[in-house]
Amino acid sequence: MSTRYEFRVLGPLEVLRDGRPVRIDAAKVRLLLAALLAEANQVVTVETLVSRLWGEDPPGRARNTLQNYVLRLRRALGCPAGGAPVFTRPHGYVIETAPGALDLHRFTTLVRQGRTALEEGAAARAAPLLGEALGLWRGDPLSDLPAHLVRGVVAALDEQRLDALELRIDADLALGRAADVLPELRGLIAEYPLREHFWAQRMLALFHCGRQGEALESYRQVTALLADELGVAPGAGLRQVHQRLLAAPPDLIEVRAARMVPPPRGGDLPVEMTTFVGRETQVAQVRRLLGSARLVTLTGVGGVGKTRLALRAAAEAAPSFADGVRLADLAPLSDADLLDRAVSEALGLRDQSARPAADAVADHLRDRRLLLVLDNCEHLVEHVAGLVLRLARAAPGLRVLATSRQRLGTPGEHVLTVPSLTLPPVGATTGGAGSRRSPAVEASEDVAATTGVSAASDADDPLLCSEAVRLLLDRAAGSAPAFRLTPRNRRAVAQLCLRLDGIPLAIELAAVRLSAMTAEEILERLDDRFRLLSVPRPRTSARGHHTLRGIVDWSYDLCTEGERLLWNRLSVFSGGFDLQAAEAVCAGEGVSREDVLDLLAGLVDKSIVAVNSSGDRARYSLLETIRQYGRQRLQEEGGTTRLRVRHSEFYRMTAVRAGHAWCGPHEVDWLVRLRTDLPNLRTALDYCASRPDLAGDGLEIAVNLARTRCWFFSSTLGEGRHWLERLLAPGDPSAPATTRAPVPTAGALAMKAWIALCQGDNPAAETFLAECRAVARELPDGPSAAPVTYIEGAHAMLVRGDPASRALLAEARDGFRAAGQSGDAHMATMLWAMAEAFFGTRASASSARDVYVAEAEASGAEWARTWAQWCSGLVELRHGDAQKAVAPLQRALARQQAIGDSWGPVWGVETLAWAVAATGDCARAAWLLGAAHRMRRDTGVALIGLRPFHEAHLITERRVRVSLGAEEYEAAWSRGACADDPLGPVPEEGTSQVRSARTRTGASHTPTA
Repeated sequence: MSTRYEFRVLGPLEVLRDGRPVRIDAAKVRLLLAALLAEANQVVTVETLVSRLWGEDPPGRARNTLQNYVLRLRRALGCPAGGAPVFTRPHGYVIETAPGALDLHRFTTLVRQGRTALEEGAAARAAPLLGEALGLWRGDPLSDLPAHLVRGVVAALDEQRLDALELRIDADLALGRAADVLPELRGLIAEYPLREHFWAQRMLALFHCGRQGEALESYRQVTALLADELGVAPGAGLRQVHQRLLAAPPDLIEVRAARMVPPPRGGDLPVEMTTFVGRETQVAQVRRLLGSARLVTLTGVGGVGKTRLALRAAAEAAPSFADGVRLADLAPLSDADLLDRAVSEALGLRDQSARPAADAVADHLRDRRLLLVLDNCEHLVEHVAGLVLRLARAAPGLRVLATSRQRLGTPGEHVLTVPSLTLPPVGATTGGAGSRRSPAVEASEDVAATTGVSAASDADDPLLCSEAVRLLLDRAAGSAPAFRLTPRNRRAVAQLCLRLDGIPLAIELAAVRLSAMTAEEILERLDDRFRLLSVPRPRTSARGHHTLRGIVDWSYDLCTEGERLLWNRLSVFSGGFDLQAAEAVCAGEGVSREDVLDLLAGLVDKSIVAVNSSGDRARYSLLETIRQYGRQRLQEEGGTTRLRVRHSEFYRMTAVRAGHAWCGPHEVDWLVRLRTDLPNLRTALDYCASRPDLAGDGLEIAVNLARTRCWFFSSTLGEGRHWLERLLAPGDPSAPATTRAPVPTAGALAMKAWIALCQGDNPAAETFLAECRAVARELPDGPSAAPVTYIEGAHAMLVRGDPASRALLAEARDGFRAAGQSGDAHMATMLWAMAEAFFGTRASASSARDVYVAEAEASGAEWARTWAQWCSGLVELRHGDAQKAVAPLQRALARQQAIGDSWGPVWGVETLAWAVAATGDCARAAWLLGAAHRMRRDTGVALIGLRPFHEAHLITERRVRVSLGAEEYEAAWSRGACADDPLGPVPEEGTSQVRSARTRTGASHTPTA
């Protein structure tokens, strides 16, 4: 009988196990559980959990401490073998809750049902659903945890409760219970005086109770309150209720459409950090198009808000897609050949095979109903169009929402041009900011400002109907709290929005300046700087482009000379960077290394650079438009080549340092760093590949990334092979001898062959091995020949199954050790010990294992230790007691999962199946064989190309089939093929997992490799 857990977060944190309370005393463990439950059934990254547990001041070894807390949480919950319901996943952890087991999920389900009923006009059905949802609340959410560490989670939960309250009151009003809700609304308004919908509901309730005068007085009260506290007028929903009260229509209940409730997140979409202003029409258009079109492309000028619109529309449309929404940001991508892999990563795939990544993506999407958002496609239009067409033909349930400055041109594409925000009408700017006004007018405006009666408080003010003006006021409320819309500056505000053409990026940058300048002063600078705006242009001119260029020009002029230089130089980074990278790449020629931090802080303050401090190291980034502008400036000053070379050199040294640290105590930290910096590493590789004189540097990056197993952990083997093949390609024969590509190194060729071997791509491996041999003939004996000897040994073991591989790998190990290449020596030792396990005697296999285990323990490298445990299990299985082999194999798997290794478990589960079968537990072995098959399919490994593994697999499969019989074997195999956790318990026949397995894999389809 499986354990049932129940979790409650809508009040103090509570846990029940099989109906009995579970006591968790440690505060950090309770906080960890709350952080996981806030995103239950979704992977929460290590970085996010560290931020939730320690805020901005994490301990030195936060990751290790977090892992310890996870183990303590599992013990406190009494988790069975495998860790359920708390699972380790690549990059983070997830708590999986059964339907109805988490009160938050029950709450959101009931609210969704109530909302739907209300929208369908079924208030009588909606009211009890919403009442039941609110009845799940036991007090303030997570009230027993440190408030400063759960502030964001609690705020989101409180917002959901208030939203449900508003819905329930709407239902009560629709059912004629106006008198019943008035006392409740009085208390809610006292507690939340700036929440406009409560005021609208109170006005409606008063009206239906025959108290129209009090209803109108309520509107005057909230109008004055909003003007005093926020300097804004009531929103569209409140104004609509007021107008209908004045007209006294018979039906005043249908006001829900005017509400502006942020939609729930969908899939992996980022959380909205600022208010979404306007765009109701465009959001509705996008959602309507997604209902009928396979591809919707949002086009428009840079900075017009295509990305924000796409994310909002996708979030609102998420409930319509059973398999969720996924976002692929293509802005950092410079090599079109990697487009397919970028989309694969966005979908969470880790295909390690030699097949094209597009095939893996198409297979993954084939039977799914999913919305894929492709953001910033303009620099890859043709390639994106080809990929979208291919995926659309393969996956009928796929919808694609793309943003691009240029349409994709794919058949069936629906294009929606994103307009600027709506602008103030001409009447709102009569006279302009610079025109003269009579003293009487100015005096009357001063009196109005003094008495608090301003045009901004007029609910029908045409100025406040403008989305551009509302955006400016909203952003200014955050960046310039002292700013207010007054009779004196309203004309300047209107003119400012007009002159910025309603471009959201330009308006947001202008709002930042309101902290130090008046609207009139900003407008005067626009007159001085935006010459293009004052020169008559043809109707066909690219007005939006010039406007955006103008606003960024203006922001550039507001920077100091040092900040401008740094801005230009930061444009060489892709995806983000840290302080160390900025100092190394950007210092010099007018910017001292010591000044980089202060200059960077200045750019952050000016909203040019964004900073993310949630991890151990602050990460900085530039908006794509800002980065492109800096790149153009860098080209104008002639510094592009110099900075690109510095950038490539920094990331070459980063890769080299990671290579030297491989198989050391900090290898996992380096893997995380390399994963974070992959966009910059790709940019450096791309630049080196375009420069024959830098091809050697590029090879050094590519070889060290392969040496550290970065492609195994953070991307795919196919990408590592792509870079090695590109950088090893013959140079231009007509190029001068001084710029020709250097002679390919034996190490690079050996690494290319090694990747092909791991993919099981034997034909390519044979070709690459021949290249290695050709180079080896020109090399002197010694350390330089070690990579070639290593790949000869690996090929002999994995492809030919040749016992001679033992001597070759031992020779390679000695060569690497003599050269001081400890990481490469470790890999040779591992393969040597593996070869001895497969082909050696018990004595030689045990001796090699002991050497390997000792070296792994001495290194302090967690990855090496996991493989040492695996090797111990393999030796015990082949030369000792199969029962004793199970424990080390299980420990290796658990530790690999804990460090986010997606490659090791592919082999660990397969080997564990061999050991379990040898102990006689054939049902469990069949289940593991199915799980291993699924993992190989997901990563693209062809077991048939790896001879000793394939032979051991066939022997195990035959043994298990004979023991169980064909029908029972296939049933157990199918259960394993659908398992989410290969270390978890074997599900019983007839469970939903089994039915799912047969749907996904076919009950009788049990491949042997």
